Amino acid sequence: MQIQPSLVAVDWGLSWLRIWAVAADGTVLAEYRSKDGFNVVPKDGFEAILRDRLVAMGVRLDGAGPALPVIACSMVGARNGWKEAGYIDVPAPLDRLAAGAVRVEAPGLDVRILPGLARRDRARADVMRGEETELLGITLARPGLSGTVVLPGTHSKWVTLDRGSVVDFITVMTGELFAVLTEHSLLRHTVGGARPSADPKSPAFRRGLLRGLARPAGVAAAAFSMRATGLLFDLPGEEIADELSGILIGAEIGHRMASANGLVTLVCSGPLSALYEAGFDAAQVDFDVIDAETLAFDGLVRAARSLWPDLIGARISA
Repeated sequence: MQIQPSLVAVDWGLSWLRIWAVAADGTVLAEYRSKDGFNVVPKDGFEAILRDRLVAMGVRLDGAGPALPVIACSMVGARNGWKEAGYIDVPAPLDRLAAGAVRVEAPGLDVRILPGLARRDRARADVMRGEETELLGITLARPGLSGTVVLPGTHSKWVTLDRGSVVDFITVMTGELFAVLTEHSLLRHTVGGARPSADPKSPAFRRGLLRGLARPAGVAAAAFSMRATGLLFDLPGEEIADELSGILIGAEIGHRMASANGLVTLVCSGPLSALYEAGFDAAQVDFDVIDAETLAFDGLVRAARSLWPDLIGARISA
């Protein structure tokens, strides 16, 4: 069965691809998710993969009629992506994202890729690509929100948001650091390929969390200590992985909370959310939680409304 959406929304990150076929009233007609992320797509392969996945979703691509609008975000707009979308410098209102979108030539498709955000300061340069669209979605979920917004992940983002404008942000490589330490450092022998339990009540995770919060600047020493702990006390790899996870998350929260402003809003989904919630609880920080599952979609549709004002009605999600 074929479908004829009014809009296709695409979130194309490092390790994932999410596509939504959207009707004129905002209803999701079909959705596709896979691991066809930026990391495994050749530079000249984005268009072919998108077309293939759209056909698999039942989207009609026969070239008849007007070009199908496609709004995309995240790593598809990186320097080695489909087409570089550049960055908007902060401080910046999030409703400027649509105006900064770049157009990609693709027969039968009207593709626009949203830009990222940049902190263009030689003393502390920073960039984000993808999270800005989630932040745009947040302005729908929490109109007028101001304060610190935390988006955990491989590269956690700590954002100062002021009523729809990003004032500042900083990236913390917590997830990537955990992967590097457990897969490529001396700790790989101690962990032995074990994965953390992702249980926020794990005694080892809680122990590491308190260590990280108490000494956020002591991550390097605490990480090596886990190697010694494994050797001297013959602990299983999963317990070491849990404690190391706690140390890194605790250190991230402990270090960043020293300069956080106003209300703290945690934007996350799945098991990672529970770990960060436990971290903020242990730090005795009051926080709010927004489920990140639909934020990229909501932000994409909001940006699409700016680019094609008559395309999508008032409804955001199904």
